[in-house]
Amino acid sequence: MHIPSSDRNGVTILALQGAILGGPEANALNEELHRLIDEGKKQVVIDLSQVTLMNSSGLGMLIGGYTTMKNNGGELKLACLTENVRKLIEITKLHTIFMPFGTVDEAVASFAS
Repeated sequence: MHIPSSDRNGVTILALQGAILGGPEANALNEELHRLIDEGKKQVVIDLSQVTLMNSSGLGMLIGGYTTMKNNGGELKLACLTENVRKLIEITKLHTIFMPFGTVDEAVASFAS
């Protein structure tokens, strides 16, 4: 799985797409985050605007990514949650950990605060 990425104001934006159900996606995200850490990039926003479906394994993938970044002195924030993903995050009370943002710009700006 290829994860499109871009940089904005020193923040890396990863755009997840399609159904996020764990499996190969989890490995791809983990590898990408470790690559970013190795490059000294420790501020990451995951854009979820193109995610059509997410299950508990996909949620676990995001938690793993959050933990990876935190354990390496970085931060991971979520942006543009679709309705399905937003409900999953709220039901599991993970919105208190991830602090999701409505737009990528809001998430990027939050790093400057």
